[in-house]
Amino acid sequence: MKAITLAKNGGAENLILSQIPTPEINEDEVLVRVKAIGINPVDAFVRNHPFALDMFLMPQPGETVIIGWDISGIVEAVGKKVTQWKAGDEVFGMVNFRGHGKAYAEYVAAPADQLALKPDSVSHNEAAAATLAALTAWQALVTYGKVKAGEKVLIHGAGGGVGHYAVQIAKHLGARVIGTGSAGKKDFILGLGADEFIDYAAVRFEDLVNDADLVIDPLPGDHIFRSLDAVKEGGRIIALLVPFTGEQLVGKVQEKKLYAHTLNVASNGGDMQQLARLLDSGAVRSHVSAAYPFEELAKAHDAIESGKTLGKIVVTLP
Repeated sequence: MKAITLAKNGGAENLILSQIPTPEINEDEVLVRVKAIGINPVDAFVRNHPFALDMFLMPQPGETVIIGWDISGIVEAVGKKVTQWKAGDEVFGMVNFRGHGKAYAEYVAAPADQLALKPDSVSHNEAAAATLAALTAWQALVTYGKVKAGEKVLIHGAGGGVGHYAVQIAKHLGARVIGTGSAGKKDFILGLGADEFIDYAAVRFEDLVNDADLVIDPLPGDHIFRSLDAVKEGGRIIALLVPFTGEQLVGKVQEKKLYAHTLNVASNGGDMQQLARLLDSGAVRSHVSAAYPFEELAKAHDAIESGKTLGKIVVTLP
């Protein structure tokens, strides 16, 4: 089968179109013929950095390295213990995150319990997009953020992959949503259902918001301290990249009596099924800004690294 393998850490030119054997499945796995692959910033991060490769993929010594976790496709075969899927089912999910998901390939061996049935109303491109990013948004808002109707939710990066799902999910749950982003994304973010937009380059968001019940912060570094100023006393803050460690950060969290959690998104078929229902109902939609053919996957990495992505980028297979 065709696969995009990683020759070594570094630039996108190290993503090599290769021919490798089709994977064999374990008794609790299914073999998926991939129709679309979701591309995420973490994919490029892993490609660039040896420590990230070990942290996220954890490949065995000498193992062919294949990046990626997000797939939508058609079940070709099922393991002996698999009862919920059959050949011909159209499924999608985030495979083995963290771990060696090997999504950049024509065929992927996926744990049966990490998949959901793709709704007929949703394309493979839209389904592949709604995996890691949508799961991150769901788990940030629902599993850990426990958002309730009527609460004020501040979502940073609201026009990006995670952010555009988070806006829609929070609105579906009845929250009042404030989204931050660049000026060019204002109409897009408001079109997703956000009640208010803040241009982060034009104004300090914490000067406008200091009473958020929940803040979702996907940004690195000291930005988290600004988000702490935006959440009300006794509120919740979910970070995607910053651990709540260090005397100053811990002290601020304790001073405001906050629930603070750093999210490590987890593969979860139950959550995927919830997302499938939202996608099927139209409550949540994937905005796919670009779709690249499999052979041009390196260009998808270049696009995701630009930092200017609106919604999601996917790669398609015939």
